[in-house]
Amino acid sequence: MKIAIVSGASAGLGEELLKQAVMRFPSVEEFWLIARNREKLEALAASLPERRFRVLPLDLCREDSFEALREELAQEKPDLRLLVNNAGCGYLANIGEGPLGDQTHMVDLNVRAMTAVTHLCLPYMKTGARIINISSIASFCPNPRMTVYSSTKAYVSSFSRGLSEEVKARGIVVTAVCPGPMDTSFLTAGHIKGRSKTFETLPYCKPAAVAEGAVRAAIRGQAVYTPRAFFKFYRVVAKLLPSAVMVKATRT
Repeated sequence: MKIAIVSGASAGLGEELLKQAVMRFPSVEEFWLIARNREKLEALAASLPERRFRVLPLDLCREDSFEALREELAQEKPDLRLLVNNAGCGYLANIGEGPLGDQTHMVDLNVRAMTAVTHLCLPYMKTGARIINISSIASFCPNPRMTVYSSTKAYVSSFSRGLSEEVKARGIVVTAVCPGPMDTSFLTAGHIKGRSKTFETLPYCKPAAVAEGAVRAAIRGQAVYTPRAFFKFYRVVAKLLPSAVMVKATRT
């Protein structure tokens, strides 16, 4: 059975990525949806009645979720055509301020969970399969007040580049997607909305447009996808200027 797996699928960018995957991967017979909220996943699946879905209400910060996914894969032994690692979070705060759990949650979800899910899924992927990892423009250089978040997204981008080289001989493509801010629940959940002048002044990306561009980039075999000319330019500048200079300009 040919399947696709989308984590963080219940809303926002994850929902849009799923819609694009449904549209552009017609050979996929079943889509596996991962998020904590069963009701949202079931409602999303019901809104797309033309395709088959499997709802996996997993909290990817819990070790037992990895075991559940491992068992599901071992039982079905699917041909995994697309893996979308979209689950992630970000919180606005200086290190040493606010709840410790916010900081460690970012590491657990953005880094540990993505690594674990990819590790479990790769044995079921063959030539032509695609992996989409959602990174961020924050991966281009450290962002004070979001130091942990930008560090975790730097990991996502670096992980994607290294993994791309590892699986190239197997014919598997890995794409890191690095969007700017989007007006989704991410901003309110991370205590960001209304508390950051940077987020208020940056041009915003539209989730639907990011999702479409990301899936197209993956199909083309593109290693990194950054939407909008402004953020493409920022990516180049971040490579050219010393990090000591950039970090002063990127305070969130």
